[in-house]
Amino acid sequence: MSLSKPAAFDEMRAEDGVRRAYAEIERWLRATPREMLDRKRHEAELLFRRIGITFAVYGEGGDPERLIPFDIIPRIIPRSEWERLSGGLRQRVRALNAFLADVYGGQKILRAGKIPRALVLENDGYRKEMAGILPPGGVYTHISGIDMVRTGPDQFYVLEDNCRTPSGVSYMLENREAMLRLFPRLCARHRIAPVSRYPEELLETLKAVAPARAGADPTVVLLTPGPYNSAYYEHCFLADEMGVEVVEGADLCVQDQVVYMRTTAGPKRVDVIYRRIDDEFLDPEAFRPDSLVGVPGLMAAYRAGNVALANAPGGGIADDKAIYPYVPEMVRFYLGEEPLLANVPTWLCERADDRKYVLENLDKLVVKLAKGSGGYGMLIGPHASRAQREEFHARILARPADYIAQPTLALSTVPTVVEQGIAPRHVDLRPFVLSGREIRIVPGGLTRVALKDGSLVVNSSQGGGTKDTWVLEDEGPDSGPDQSQSQSQSASLGC
Repeated sequence: MSLSKPAAFDEMRAEDGVRRAYAEIERWLRATPREMLDRKRHEAELLFRRIGITFAVYGEGGDPERLIPFDIIPRIIPRSEWERLSGGLRQRVRALNAFLADVYGGQKILRAGKIPRALVLENDGYRKEMAGILPPGGVYTHISGIDMVRTGPDQFYVLEDNCRTPSGVSYMLENREAMLRLFPRLCARHRIAPVSRYPEELLETLKAVAPARAGADPTVVLLTPGPYNSAYYEHCFLADEMGVEVVEGADLCVQDQVVYMRTTAGPKRVDVIYRRIDDEFLDPEAFRPDSLVGVPGLMAAYRAGNVALANAPGGGIADDKAIYPYVPEMVRFYLGEEPLLANVPTWLCERADDRKYVLENLDKLVVKLAKGSGGYGMLIGPHASRAQREEFHARILARPADYIAQPTLALSTVPTVVEQGIAPRHVDLRPFVLSGREIRIVPGGLTRVALKDGSLVVNSSQGGGTKDTWVLEDEGPDSGPDQSQSQSQSASLGC
């Protein structure tokens, strides 16, 4: 069965009318003048600008700091659909953690021939420095962002896994806050599962993997590269929400394989580091010696079991696009279960047969850099010019291992406010999965929307925006006693 369809799946409208979960949204849109929607869009922009939630795009000249466009029409997921998704997400992250423990340990999956040995051991994402290290709690990817796309009523696919330093959760939280402030009555008419517990659950997850000697109240810090990082706002936001210190490399030091934070009262021992620095810059003694943002000796302290790092270095091997096609086999191999979430069919251009197929079908496929992110280095075949396809043909022949290809999916659409009015736009979803002593998932995630007509690229660096994601406790507007609870929540926000 083909994954793509002649027309994209409309999450709001079915052939026989508006889907039940969107019934109240549809009534609200019909009753709300366009001028009101435009005014609320402007208010949302002012709100995000006032609190300073920006991202950075470097290398384009001018001021790199930008607001990610926020669309005021929420994306709705009924609870029954979310339960199926969350079960698959838990299973997938369990398998990814088992894979990381194995490839840095006994390498059973490689010896069994389930994944090519060279694909793992010669991969840039594989960190030899992690061999033989068992992190505190046995968890490698504590915070995972799993990118999902939808193509039909019961057709959800994992597009990619993010096991290194996934970002975007601050937008999930701020988007909800914005909707409660801008549209308290609309929110009160729905039983929306809350996302506000995420910082609390993140802190509980981090504390759960602290070294045993840390006791009941371990010291947690968030390590940032500094204010010039594109996600610096999120680093500060999450640290503030958790009530922990945000630190840079110069704020930490290692003595006798123990990490300390410099404070006005003297050095304070650190037990858990939520690091938002890439592997190669984490410790100049273990990785890049020219790193100015890392902590010398950090890996020695980590190897000695005196500090926990979340996420563990080396997690990139689990979310490499060339490894992605093997995740369903990981589920079977480590868990003895059939995958609950499907992968998108993927061709690896380093394989001769796959490469031949890709080169013959560039007009039908999406070609991606195996190491790429942010929507860069990508060819969307059906929308590309002949010259662009010829360019990628040459690139693939020159460096086949650098590329993968996938079918062009008809990503689902949701209603979006655009210049011309309200129109369907394509979306994806990034739920955030927390792994400590247990797996936690707040209901929802970050919905990214392609604001350009016909575009399938949702990345903020490529002009995409975001939406609030509502997981409904029921599939329609609330008329029961719980409505008063939602209204009181809105009132407490000053709405």
